[in-house]
Amino acid sequence: MTVKQVLTIAGSDSGGGAGIQADIKSMSANGVYAMSVITAITAQNTEEVTDVFELPPSIIAAQIDAIFDDFDVSAVKTGMLSSSAIIQVVVGMLKPQHQAPLIVDPVMIAKSGHALLKPDAVDVLKKELLPLALVVTPNIHEAQQLSGIEIASLADARRAAKVIYQFGCKHVLIKGGHLLAERATDLLYDGRFFNVFRGEFIETPHTHGTGCTFASAIAAHVARGKSVADAVQAAKTYLTEAIRNSLAIGHGKGPTDHFYFLRKD
Repeated sequence: MTVKQVLTIAGSDSGGGAGIQADIKSMSANGVYAMSVITAITAQNTEEVTDVFELPPSIIAAQIDAIFDDFDVSAVKTGMLSSSAIIQVVVGMLKPQHQAPLIVDPVMIAKSGHALLKPDAVDVLKKELLPLALVVTPNIHEAQQLSGIEIASLADARRAAKVIYQFGCKHVLIKGGHLLAERATDLLYDGRFFNVFRGEFIETPHTHGTGCTFASAIAAHVARGKSVADAVQAAKTYLTEAIRNSLAIGHGKGPTDHFYFLRKD
């Protein structure tokens, strides 16, 4: 049996809860072989991001080249692409690989409040990367920034999804973890229909890396042959349990437990 191979292109989180580290854990936990291209190195823990170093576009391109030269990539997930130059090199490298479905997590800001996407890169993200995406997975704050619509309800999320869809992606998944009126409700739009995924809201501060984890799990299930809607449902079920079993480690917002099922008695 050949294991599906999935690539994440994102930033490194030294605390291990988000970014590349969360992506690899989530993909592995959902049954695929994870490969990585690092775009930036963050000095980060459960409390804050203290520093960011962007890798040169040439080494990012070389990493992507190395992966596609040797592996059979069944899906690609992008996370932190912090500058216009990084987005453009990723787009330039992925366009010839259009057969690999792309899941875009438009990472803009860390839970600690540190900006992870430069303001002048937002337009490049919209115009160049989103048209390549099978699914784009903004949280409420990111959806507001991408659409220009303030989101306080599911009706607002529907309007925002329609705006984001116009950038050229095939599906928009607005993650509703932050939506106070309908907490833990996610909205998927395919240009014609809306699919609402309701879930259990788990009251915990330990949710570091949930966006990375969710998008990576979706990429894993798409790679394994599920439809987008089924991949979202499988990823949501997994994420709910990872949050339920989240780890109270560090002194801030702890991470989800990607391998909670290995620690069951």
